[in-house]
Amino acid sequence: MVKFKDVTKRFGDVVALEKVSFEVDKGDFVFITGPSGSGKTTILRLILGELIADGGIVTVDGVNVGELKPSEIPLFRQKIGTVFQDFKVLPERTVRENIEVALAVIGLSESEWDARVKHVLKMVGLEKQIDLFPSQLSGGELQRTSLARALVVNPKILLADEPTGNLDWETADSIMQIFEKIHKEGKTIVMATHNEEIIKKYKKEVVHLVGGKIK
Repeated sequence: MVKFKDVTKRFGDVVALEKVSFEVDKGDFVFITGPSGSGKTTILRLILGELIADGGIVTVDGVNVGELKPSEIPLFRQKIGTVFQDFKVLPERTVRENIEVALAVIGLSESEWDARVKHVLKMVGLEKQIDLFPSQLSGGELQRTSLARALVVNPKILLADEPTGNLDWETADSIMQIFEKIHKEGKTIVMATHNEEIIKKYKKEVVHLVGGKIK
């Protein structure tokens, strides 16, 4: 599903990744771990096609990301759901409307929106908050909204960049339980995290980075 082969990425004189190789098979749940600045987010951005490798090959669902034309990137990204540490919800829109934005982007008929939105909100336990605004939600509820928005397009791969980074342990654990449920339903998940408690509790395959190299 995701394959990195001898991938190198530089930002000026800084080497963010150096000859990194790993594979994520369909249905896997993989943690990308390591200290701040080790290259975790760079890996996720390469998978999304936000960055292009300076060396090596990044393949996602059989597609060589480095060979994609700019015009092909939006369609390519429709197979990837993303969840961020800072939620990235739209403050002026309700929970429902935030999720509907993702459906509008992929061009799904509006007649199908309601059923899709209610389905993912049930998955993340936010049915009662459907018409609330972000300012009315807790941090955990904001992350659940972000997760629901990522899932509503039924992506082949779910990327999560420090999704529990702004949450207390109890809330973070409840978010991880949702990721576990999603994984057991067959979704492929790649999660960047430096939370050692989560890594120890949720025993997954780990790609550990130090200074841009796998250790």
